[in-house]
Amino acid sequence: MKIISVIGTRPQYIKHASLAMEVLKHLHVNLITIDTGQHYDTNMSKIFVEKFGIKDIKYNLGIGSGTHGEQTGKMLIEIEKILFIEKPNFVIVYGDTNSTLSGALAAVKLKIPVIHIEAGMRNHNIDVPEEVNRTLVDRMSSLRFAPSSEAIKNLSKEGLNTNTFLVGDVTTDLIKEIGNESVKPGEEKFYFATIHRPFNTDSKNRILQILNALNNLEYKVILAMHPRTKNVADNWNIVLDEFMNIQIIEPIDFFDSINHIITSEGVITDSGSLQKEAYILKKKCTTILKYTPWQETLMGSWNFLLFDDLSNLNEVMNREINFDQYIPNCYGDGKVAEKIMDCILHNA
Repeated sequence: MKIISVIGTRPQYIKHASLAMEVLKHLHVNLITIDTGQHYDTNMSKIFVEKFGIKDIKYNLGIGSGTHGEQTGKMLIEIEKILFIEKPNFVIVYGDTNSTLSGALAAVKLKIPVIHIEAGMRNHNIDVPEEVNRTLVDRMSSLRFAPSSEAIKNLSKEGLNTNTFLVGDVTTDLIKEIGNESVKPGEEKFYFATIHRPFNTDSKNRILQILNALNNLEYKVILAMHPRTKNVADNWNIVLDEFMNIQIIEPIDFFDSINHIITSEGVITDSGSLQKEAYILKKKCTTILKYTPWQETLMGSWNFLLFDDLSNLNEVMNREINFDQYIPNCYGDGKVAEKIMDCILHNA
């Protein structure tokens, strides 16, 4: 059996690493990976790939940044060329990025079955590009692997019950493994933050509002600066050194990110992946979004949505958490990749 996996962003490298390690147990399965290069920053791609020893990346497209249409179009052209050559039995795509949509489109046009890992996630806002991507990909997929019961409900409402499976989130496999290792706590209390969404960075007033809110928090904030956020700050001549309570660091790999979550007093982010990782690791998270597809994280105030008015961010970060409302193994038991592969082999 030949399977092609399409990746290109930090969460996809992580999900793919879990699955790739599981595939190694099946000698009759040939896994070939296409890296679109959607995340072209070294700390977000190459370092992660090297640390995990991912050896199945055969094609590096190096597409990089661009408008949504430009990025998707370039990926679609190049992925189709590869599929013509390789003729795989399945194409696996992850999540909701332009890489996801391009891989699925290229495959379905060539009548190659598509497997969607992290199917069924919705924020019910079609203005969000990721919502368009994941909705279309679920429609095109032959096998859909959902990370949560909420995702299953979404797919059911859309009439996508057939060949849909609740398995958990494949990232959980790695998080549980890393989280069980001993981590030395930092000497100084801090919050860990990441901000990168366009609606939080495309306006000078908005990014200043976020930076000021972070700067006024009780504890120091370690902000892993996304390349997009750094670029817009530079373009608007925002002097980051003026925010004395914020320590700016370069984008970090998955291992360092997990370590920062574990040793922090809480997380502030607009990343879907990071809020889920915080929940799995039982860390308080405030999400700078109006909606999250990870609805389970909101129970017991483990995750809190804050968007329009950030003036009470400090109060929100000091909120009480209800430990009784935490859902153990909500997103998987550490064997998600194994369940996915068993299902793929059963349906081959």
